[in-house]
Order: sequence, then C-alpha cells, then structure tokens
Amino acid sequence: MSKGKVLVVDDDLGIQKQLKWALTDFDVVYAADRPSAISQLRRFEPAVITLDLGLPPDPTNASEGLLALQEILSLAPHTKVIVVTGNNDKENALEAIKLGAYDFYQKPIDSEIINVLIQRALNLANLEAENRRLSKAKVSMGRIVGNSEALLGASRKAEKIAQTDISTLLLGESGTGKEVFARSIHEHSHRKDNAFIAINCASIPENLLESELFGYEKGAFTGANKTTLGKIETAQGGTLFLDEIGDMPIGLQAKMLRFLQERVIERVGGRNEIAVDVRVVCATHRDLSNMVQDQTFREDLYYRIGEINILIPPLRERDDDVILLAKTFLNMYIQEYASKVKGFSQKAINAMLNHRWPGNIRELQNKLKSAVVLAEGSYIEADDLGLINTEAKENDTVFNLREVRELAESKAIRKAYHLAEQNMSKAAELLGVTRPTLYSLIDKYHLDDLKN
Repeated sequence: MSKGKVLVVDDDLGIQKQLKWALTDFDVVYAADRPSAISQLRRFEPAVITLDLGLPPDPTNASEGLLALQEILSLAPHTKVIVVTGNNDKENALEAIKLGAYDFYQKPIDSEIINVLIQRALNLANLEAENRRLSKAKVSMGRIVGNSEALLGASRKAEKIAQTDISTLLLGESGTGKEVFARSIHEHSHRKDNAFIAINCASIPENLLESELFGYEKGAFTGANKTTLGKIETAQGGTLFLDEIGDMPIGLQAKMLRFLQERVIERVGGRNEIAVDVRVVCATHRDLSNMVQDQTFREDLYYRIGEINILIPPLRERDDDVILLAKTFLNMYIQEYASKVKGFSQKAINAMLNHRWPGNIRELQNKLKSAVVLAEGSYIEADDLGLINTEAKENDTVFNLREVRELAESKAIRKAYHLAEQNMSKAAELLGVTRPTLYSLIDKYHLDDLKN
C-alpha cells in the first residue's frame, strides 16, 4: 500500500532529522520557510502537514507561521495541518485552530504521539476524499457512476436534453454504458412514468427486425396467428431505445425514417396508419459518418436520429472512475452471491487503474463477477481479476521521454475533445493550439475516432 504524503515545515534541521527517523511509515518531504512550504505544497499535494509556527524571518514570532497556515488552507482547504508550537504558546495554537488547523502539538517531539496524530489526520483526509468522490459519483443522472471530466461532460449534456423530445444519438465503443445513458435520459424526462423499450438492431435477424419494430397483422405471413404490437407501439408515451442502429438493414432504414418524420407506422401486412408518440434514443459503436459516405447508412436518417450527439468516453479515458465503478459493482455482487469479500487490495486497485479495459465496463463487470466467486481471501487481489501482470506491462511499455510525451498529449487531446463536447474549435482553444494543429496531432497519434 502506498505511504501517505506528509510535509514537515520547520527551519530546525535537528527537528527535520528527528522526524525523518520517526515518521518511517509515511512519505515525508520538507520545507524550512513559508515560500518553500507553498512550493512543496504545490508540487507534492500532501494530505497532512506539520507546521512549526515559528518560521523565518523571525522564529520567535508566530505570525509567519499563521500566514503560512492561511495560505496553505486557501490553496488546499482539505489538507490536514497539525501546528507545532512551544510549551508556552497555547494562545497561538488556539488561534491556528480558529484559522482552520486540524490539531496542534507542543514540543518537544515525541515520536509515538506525532505518529498517532499524523495517522489519524491521514485517515480522516482519505475518508473525506473518498466521500467527496462518492458525492460526485452519480452526478444528477442517477444511473451514471463516475466523476471524471470526460464522463461529467457527457452527463451534463444528457441532463440538458432529458426534458426535451429531441432525437439523441449515443456514440461510443461497445461496453461503455450507452443503454445506461439512455435509461437515465428516460428516467429524467417527462416520460419517466411510461415504458422504456429497448431493442438491439444487431441481435435480430434482418427478416424479423421489421416485424419486431413495427408489429404485424394477423395473417401477414405464415405463423402470424394474431395481431401483434411491435416495439414502437409498445413504447407509446415513453422512450424507444434503438441500440446498434448502425446495424439496421439499409432496406428498413427508409421505413424508420418515415416513422421519425411523420410519427406514424404501418404494421407488417397492414394498411392503416397508426399515430405513435415516443421519444427516440439511438446508439451505435460504428462511425455512421463513414457509413453514410460508403452508402451503407442513409444520410437523411443519420441527421434525423442525431439531432443531438453524445459521445460516451471509453473506460480507459475516465481516470479513477474505474475504481468507483468497481466498488459499486462489488457491493452489488457481494449481495448477489452472498460473498464474504470486503474490498480490494492495493495491488488490485493499481492493476485496475493500469489496465486498458478494451471491453470497457462490460469487461470490468465480468472480471468482478468471477473474482467475487473465486476469491479465497477477504480482499480481491490482482490475480483474482486476471490482471496480475498489468502494472508491470504498463511500466515496461514506456521506454523514453518521447513515448511519455505522446501518451500525455494523446490523453490531453481526448480530454479536451470531451470537455468541448466534440467541438474541434473549442477543443483547440482549450489546448492552446490552432484547429489545423489539432488535426495534425490527431493524425500524428492516430486518434481517428475523434475525427468529425
């Protein structure tokens, strides 16, 4: 498990050396005055700081230490600051507490006591950080879990359009949670009390898809023994989710276009027009713009279903969301399988953070299910997830600064693209480059999925 970061601010080299040997359970960095303390704070972002109030230029005056405390808390308000004072300096210690210090400790230093104080402060800092992450995790779109900038951008867009009936196209790789987004849009709309009907256009044979969508009249074909409503009629008053719309046969696309334009359907074998009031949300992992150019997807249907496009980021671009999702699913599977598993080991967490997740959330769910069933200890280990070598492989792939720079720039471009809601001009502005330069970088790093 990684050690907690602690910043010791004290100009006394003897105290620094004493604390160096005393605080072996923590990752300690040092500063001797207010400017260097602020510099170390910005550089290392410690969770806990011990701050001697008697700092240069006048170690006999606590004002410099109190100024340092105020500046630290203005820059990092969640940092736990333990002020260190002399025996006869109780007044300044209480003033520091009023200003927001976590606790105070009077010299001389006792290694056991200072270790306990720091560990307690670190535990509280970690707990508060986790609570902040969890409080942001589900945004206002209840089913959507995560707090990464890439996901929050897509969630905010979904929230804005939920109360409208505008046709929405959800884009993203397989397994990124497009149906979760579709259900969340429905549940936050004025149609939430009516049906949410989902159909996967890729999972139904071409000769059956039309009757599944539009229904059929009795006697329309062999085996049609009664009139049957299709998915579109079943969704009356609610939301129809067409998953993998890119796999819809070209011949059926014309009939779908007429329904979207006129909001009427005809059942297979029928002659009567039936008015239908539904909100349509579509999804695909395919590049429909390329399919339009290849004439495998109708251009007029493409623009009809995509009045608003929402790009859902893959799991590898969602920073620490993988841990939030993993904990959410873990709690679910612990109950489902009556497991005694309590959580994840630090190695398992590191492995999940380093894994590329080509199967996205679906892959994460599958690995967690098997881990919960097969884990022998109280905590899931990396090998339970089948990720035992992930961290080593990740580290082995980066050999030089050029590769580090390419990875960082690719990640920054993707984040800016999501923050700008797929607007290239805005993404270029966020990155501080021109639009042509951004396109050149996209070509350079082969980020073809970002091209409009």
